[in-house]
Amino acid sequence: MQYPRPLSRLIEELGRLPGIGTKTAQRLALYLVGRPPAEVQALAQAILEASEKIVFCSQCFNITDVDPCRLCTDPRRDSSLLCVVEQPRDVFALERTGEFRGRYHVLHGAISPMEGIGPDDLRIKELLVRLEQHPVDEVILATNSTVEGEATAMYLARLLKPAGIKVSRIAYGLPVGGDLEYVDEVTLSRALEGRRQL
Repeated sequence: MQYPRPLSRLIEELGRLPGIGTKTAQRLALYLVGRPPAEVQALAQAILEASEKIVFCSQCFNITDVDPCRLCTDPRRDSSLLCVVEQPRDVFALERTGEFRGRYHVLHGAISPMEGIGPDDLRIKELLVRLEQHPVDEVILATNSTVEGEATAMYLARLLKPAGIKVSRIAYGLPVGGDLEYVDEVTLSRALEGRRQL
């Protein structure tokens, strides 16, 4: 049995979202068509509003509804520290910790030759211009612990160190509550390398 055309189209569009497979798209579509029209209208309006009003900050390239963003204009933040991340979601993750009080720069990806993504496809030029115009004491590279994230961090470190900028990398290690026997070798070796004195 085939779904009616409007429902098939909804399933197809939902299936384009990252992490949404065919079954999940079907489940979501069937849920949505069973909801009161006011709820569906509110969801559609929220999607349209986010699409129309969310922009990239002209300084850090994080997503925002005002430019420059609130993080870039907050006078309480430490302008001498700049944390470089891959995606806007990484900024939100770091902010949830409440530990970092510096500023951010979002690259919008990582170097990945396999996917055809090189340094020119990222916000690296903007980072260099920013550092030239507003020098910092330290750049913290907080790219992901993947081959692409590591390659990006190494590339940035090679670019920034000759300019006399202190470059650091976030530490990797064991998750809180994790058992050693279940941790992979790379994570365990990183945990040993990043150990600190008590």
